[in-house]
Amino acid sequence: MVTSRDVARLAGVSQSTVSYVMSGRRSISPETRRRVEEAIETLGFQPNAGARALASQRSQVIGLVVPFAPGADMTGVLPFIETITKCAREEDHNVILATEDEGAEGLTRLSDQSLCDAIVLMEVGSKDPRIPVAAGLSVPVILIGVPDDPAGLYCVDLDYTLAGRMAVDELADSAHDRVVLLGYPRDVLARDVNFVRRFLRGAEDAAAAAAHGIAYAEVSPPDTSRAGAEAALDEALAELGPDGSRLGLVVPDPQLIQPTLQSLLDRGLVPGRDLSVIGLCTDRTAETSTPPVTNLSLEPRDVSRRAMRILFRLLNRESVPTTSTVELVTPRLTLRQTSLPAR
Repeated sequence: MVTSRDVARLAGVSQSTVSYVMSGRRSISPETRRRVEEAIETLGFQPNAGARALASQRSQVIGLVVPFAPGADMTGVLPFIETITKCAREEDHNVILATEDEGAEGLTRLSDQSLCDAIVLMEVGSKDPRIPVAAGLSVPVILIGVPDDPAGLYCVDLDYTLAGRMAVDELADSAHDRVVLLGYPRDVLARDVNFVRRFLRGAEDAAAAAAHGIAYAEVSPPDTSRAGAEAALDEALAELGPDGSRLGLVVPDPQLIQPTLQSLLDRGLVPGRDLSVIGLCTDRTAETSTPPVTNLSLEPRDVSRRAMRILFRLLNRESVPTTSTVELVTPRLTLRQTSLPAR
């Protein structure tokens, strides 16, 4: 097994110098650093995690707090976990998962027991009680989501307000005269998750724009089951109007998209022929739905990459090149088979 002593011998430096190059705890001349790094690459040296942690006084672990609550859309969470883990490994860190049901006590445990060097907090509530605790921790914390008061913490998320506006604008611009937002289930609304309020506000603002003159309604399904979608559609289709009217459905909950599409087909209504459907989901979900649904992409991988870039800058005490602590990712609209032809 290759050791740091072998690296030191090949680079012509002391073993302590190899340690300083790896830990960054002392200033090393560029030439010496280059020789050590070349020796590490030549020998394929891989210091074990315990040695790295002792040398750098870091755990080399990122804590990721994820929404494993009942009803959580785990297919939507998975791209975040995959991308965050990949970004962490690129920086020679591992990831430890914690569930949001641990609350503020879970954050304190991660920090006080030195289980991780930094924390990524997902599924942030509008008035999340964990935020004041997170802001006072000794490790950097970044939020995927935007609470009402971030308490100075950096936040990265999709621009849900813009997504809501884009969905309604697209339907208005393609000559729809009615829009029904087949909204979030009641339990999600009750949790007051930050992105829900932002999406609804964007859709409502766009619908209220005087230039559109479009009829707008919101329906909240009881849950994301097929029965929940059926119940919501019973109410939504009352807005279908007379022959010749054009109805657009906006479905922001990814778990409701396929049940909604199937329920429409079972009623003899073909999305893209009889009405339009726009979903808020990943491109993969949109492409594999039946039929492929027009969507605004959630961009989970872009959001995760941006969050991790900022987190490691904070961890390494580097300046963050942004004028705001809130960074919002622009959604992309992709037209597929569920959009009526434009008039």
